[in-house]
This record gives sequence, C-alpha cells and structure tokens, in this order.
Amino acid sequence: MKIIIAGAGEVGTHLAKLLSREEQDIILIDNNEEKLRELDANYNLMTIVGNPTAFQTLEQAKVHQADLFIAVMPFETRNIMACTMASKLGAKKTLARVDNYEYLLPENKSFFDSLGVNELIYPEKLAAEEVITALRHTWTRNWFELCNGELIVLSVKLHENAKILNKKLYELTTADSQYHIAAIKRLHETIIPRGNDEIKVGDIAYFTTTPNHIQEIQQLSGESEAEIHKIMIMGGSRIAIRISGYAPDDMDIKLIECDRQKSYKLAEYMNDVIIIQGDGRNVDLLKEEGIRDMDAFIALTDSSETNILACLTAKELGVKKTIAEVENLQFISTAERLNIGNIINKKLLAASRIFQLLLDEDSSNAKCLALSDAEVMELVAKENSKITKAPVKELKLPSDLTIGGLVRNGHGMIVTGNTWIQPNDHVVIFCLDTALHKIDKLFN
Repeated sequence: MKIIIAGAGEVGTHLAKLLSREEQDIILIDNNEEKLRELDANYNLMTIVGNPTAFQTLEQAKVHQADLFIAVMPFETRNIMACTMASKLGAKKTLARVDNYEYLLPENKSFFDSLGVNELIYPEKLAAEEVITALRHTWTRNWFELCNGELIVLSVKLHENAKILNKKLYELTTADSQYHIAAIKRLHETIIPRGNDEIKVGDIAYFTTTPNHIQEIQQLSGESEAEIHKIMIMGGSRIAIRISGYAPDDMDIKLIECDRQKSYKLAEYMNDVIIIQGDGRNVDLLKEEGIRDMDAFIALTDSSETNILACLTAKELGVKKTIAEVENLQFISTAERLNIGNIINKKLLAASRIFQLLLDEDSSNAKCLALSDAEVMELVAKENSKITKAPVKELKLPSDLTIGGLVRNGHGMIVTGNTWIQPNDHVVIFCLDTALHKIDKLFN
C-alpha cells in the first residue's frame, strides 16, 4: 500500500514512524528539510521537501499511485486543499485533519465528498469522547464497547489489593472463564501474554469480557466505581469545549483558564460552565474554588508537565478521578507509574483512527491500546480468509498478537483455543505495532 502523509508535525511524524515499521510504501512531505532529514536517516520511509499543496510536489510524490493520502498539517484549510488536489490527481482515498467541529456534521459530508475529501478527523473530538468515557467508568483506564456493547474491552491498573496478582494466566482462566487477559502494560513495555506470564503490582491489565461479567473483573481487580457529578477542568482548550458539550446533565463543570481574554470568550459560548480566570497551578486557588469537593479533575493545558503535576496535586487533595492530557510521548510511561489516572494523547488517538483506513476492512472501531506501542481493533472475518480456516489453537498466531473475543450473530463471546472463527464474526485483535501487516494477511 502506498501512503502519502502531508505534514511532519506531531501527528504526521508519529504516524510515519509507526507505519515505517510495516510493509508499506510511506512518503512524508513537509517544508522543513531538517526535520525530514532526521526522519529519513532513522526510519524506513521516503521524504520529500516541498509544499503539499503544490502540483509539482504532489507529482513528484506520484500521488496518482497513492492508496491513501493523509493531510495532517497545522492548518485545516491547507489539509482540505491538499486532499482535494490529491483526489483530483488520482489518489484513491484522502483524509484531512480539521479543527472545526461543524465540518464533521453529517449534513456536510456530501460537500466534502464533492471536494474529494473522503474522511475528516478532529483529534480534539476523539479526546473529549475519551474523557467522557473515563468519567462514566471511573475504575478503568480504558473502556470501549463493540457491537452495541456485546463485547467490552477495558484496562485496569492493579494495586496490592488485586486478587489476580502473582498468578500465572493459565491458573486464572478455565474453559468456563468469561474474561480474557489480552495484554499487559508494564513500565515501558506492552506484553501480549501467554499462559506462563504473571500479573504484577503496578501493571495495567487489558481484559475482554461480556457485559454480564464486568463486576467479576472489578472484584478481581479490587476496584470500585465512583459517581461523578462535580468536575473541575484546568485549561480552556478545544477539548474542554467539546467535553462541556458531551457531558450529561448531571455533571456540573467548573473551568479554570489563566488567560483573561480567553476566559471571557469561553464564558460567551459555554453557558452551563462556571468559568474561573486564574492559574490552576495555584493550590490556594484550587482550594478556594472547592477542589476538595470535586469528583473529577481534568488537566488540559498545553504543557504535559503541568497537567501531570496538577493531577498529582488533585489526588493529594482527595479527588477520586484525575485525567491528564499528555502530548509528550516520552512522559506517558512515567505518568502511568505516577498513578495520575487516565492519560489522553490526541495524536495517538488520531493515528489509531487513521489505522482503520489501512486495514481495508469493515473495521468499525479501532483505538490505541496503552497509548504508545500497541493497538486493539475490531475486524470482520471475511469468507475464505485465513482466520476462518482452523480453530484458533491451530492458526499459529504470531507472538505479537492475540484474539481477545468476538461477536457472532449479535452475541459476544470469549475466544479460547478451541474457538473456530466464522465468516462475518466481529473479532477483537490485540497486537503490538509490529503486527499490522500480519493482521491484514489473516483477515484478507
């Protein structure tokens, strides 16, 4: 597959690095020659110095041969223009990163289709949806539902009171088990576990299960659910604006923004939110604004360090649930070890959504697992695909992926070695980021 990425910013660079490990033909276009030189030297991709909205540059990249053209430059107008030009020049599919929520409304899809822009991605919307999910399931680090909730994928950070510590996985699972431990995040590494692996204190364990067995996992993990009604947000970002729009009516939000002019603007169109102009790093201000009474604290400033430290402070002041936006990838493992709660990263969420387009499947849901080095996705098994040829134990699956569960005829089920996957089953795959092309071979 030939993929052209326009823009070597954070999203484009991260996506290019991930895809360069796969058997894909990757071309990255940007005006910054120095940045491209560094990527060219260290990763398996081709770089072109130039303007992605210039005909000469697109022709140099042979855009007419592109299976996918991805525009993730800082300005949405350039992204839309680049996708329009790429489509008219012959690119099969295009995707543009945008910053305007209005563009995503269903009634505007036909307009963008007419321009040759097939897909739009708004990272702040993805991040806001992730935050709302975290507030609804406070005892988990990640939670998402497949096929109308018939199969649940969730992750939990395990503390000393967890009942599944220091036991081999084959001891925890039986033929009647209604959950599957599909992955373990330990320090800087994500592990696709086998029967002899054990779960340790501080690990983040990833489970697949069906809705009726959520409480079983909660008990095994030693966790309890907390109700969220009062929320404090630090930082009036676009994510914060979207959160206020998605939050249910029983959640009251107080937002702290240090920039005076910005706080005034926020107050104009966030009518149901109390806006406080001040520095959220000031502990006295937090106390004055009632942080001790808050059920959740969400740090969304431009600084990953500030967000991490603010969540640590909120924890010390008794807040049950904390969520930090951490855009610096190097800080993610550290933040997880500090136990600051859920971590949101826009570019990883965006990259995960873009992965859906690479699989050429009826993939209805894909998102990052443990954020930085693994993936969990739902795929539909096609007629005569390799995945349907034998029971799972006979498929000789690679060590860097595992099957977490499936949905058949609208009913979720856990996969064992004896499970024989059928055509049209919705299958949940956990894999390291080295396994994308292997998945393609299994399902196509």
